[in-house]
Amino acid sequence: MPKIKTNRAAAKRFKATGTGKLKRNKAYRRHILTKKTTKNKRNLRKAAMMDQTNIKNMKKILPYI
Repeated sequence: MPKIKTNRAAAKRFKATGTGKLKRNKAYRRHILTKKTTKNKRNLRKAAMMDQTNIKNMKKILPYI
C-alpha cells in the first residue's frame, strides 16, 4: 500500500491532543470585532475540540496525526 497524503490545509488548522482528540481554533475572531462583547472575544480565544460527527472524515484526511 502506498502512503496516504496528509491534507496540508487541515494539518495547519488542527492539532491532536494526547488522547487523540482534535483541537481547533474558534471562528469569528478575524475582523468586525467592535460589535462583539469583550466576554465573547475572550471566549473565542480558547481552543475547542472537534465535534464527534466530523472525526471519521478528519481521520481520513489527517492519517498520521
